[in-house]
Amino acid sequence: MNEEVFWQAVNANDARFDGAFYLGVKTTGIYCRPSCRARTPKRENVAFFATWNDAEKFGLRACLRCKPKNGEMADPQIEKILKVCELLRTDDGYSLEELAGEVGLSPYHLQRSFKDVIGVSPKKYSEAKRMERFKSELREGSDVTAAMYDAGFGSSSRLYEKAAENMGMTPAAYKKGGQGVTINYSITDCELGRILVARTIKGLCNVAFADNDESLETNLRSEYPNAEVVKDAKVLKGFVDEILQHLAGEKKRLDLPLDIQATAFQMRVWELLRKIPYGETITYSQLAEQLGDRKKVRAVAQACANNRVAVVVPCHRVVGKDGKMTGYRWGVERKETLLANERRP
Repeated sequence: MNEEVFWQAVNANDARFDGAFYLGVKTTGIYCRPSCRARTPKRENVAFFATWNDAEKFGLRACLRCKPKNGEMADPQIEKILKVCELLRTDDGYSLEELAGEVGLSPYHLQRSFKDVIGVSPKKYSEAKRMERFKSELREGSDVTAAMYDAGFGSSSRLYEKAAENMGMTPAAYKKGGQGVTINYSITDCELGRILVARTIKGLCNVAFADNDESLETNLRSEYPNAEVVKDAKVLKGFVDEILQHLAGEKKRLDLPLDIQATAFQMRVWELLRKIPYGETITYSQLAEQLGDRKKVRAVAQACANNRVAVVVPCHRVVGKDGKMTGYRWGVERKETLLANERRP
């Protein structure tokens, strides 16, 4: 079952998936269609079902708001895309032409439709599934070489190339919860309270605000519990100085190297965020339109919420449709201050 795709559809209230699956919330005992406008539940409380009959056999009752039993048949196009996802999940050896033949589309049409619905190309999706299998093998105790071949990587060079893109560290280090990776960090005062700046040898991995040092350090260590986390103001001085100059309005643009983990969709959102000019804002819906699908507003908002490098990836420049301040990982008041400072003459 394509649970990652289903969850993305739920976050985006994507009506195209209505009838393709049903969302069950175990804590409330209710099941809904993907487009239901009720409050999005926590992921750990969710189960997915192929039919509403399956949901009711599980002991759930129909939502009175979205009336899932009255829904129309699943969109044939969505069913084809989900079939391709399932094929790639079980076997990533398919070519684009073979996939297109399986669902009765031209390769061009499949490529375009798949990217429109899933957010990435079939090739990128296949690579992501392969990396997920590799990580799962490592977590279950396989050694790196066995996990590499079981996941479908033909060579270690190919694996390490993809590991750098997707994990920000070597596979062996990932298996050990960051062991062998050194993260240097520094904490100092700024107008918004205390700011932590952390980096690996590749680039920044964390920039965060808080009222005290303890919460900043706890959050950083939770990212990589077995990494060597070292407080070193000297190593971080260049990065910290640039960020503080930016906060003071002396440096309008930050172009610092990053070493962050993200899904392909999150990366696309974050790349667009870094292009928003200093002092300007954009709405979540406008950002979704730039990504080619105005229905992905909630998915865009979730990607902004998952940003761990404040200011460098300027998620504070995204506001609600009415221009009001919305949620911000480090507090709405800090978001308001950041925007007010950027708008000063």
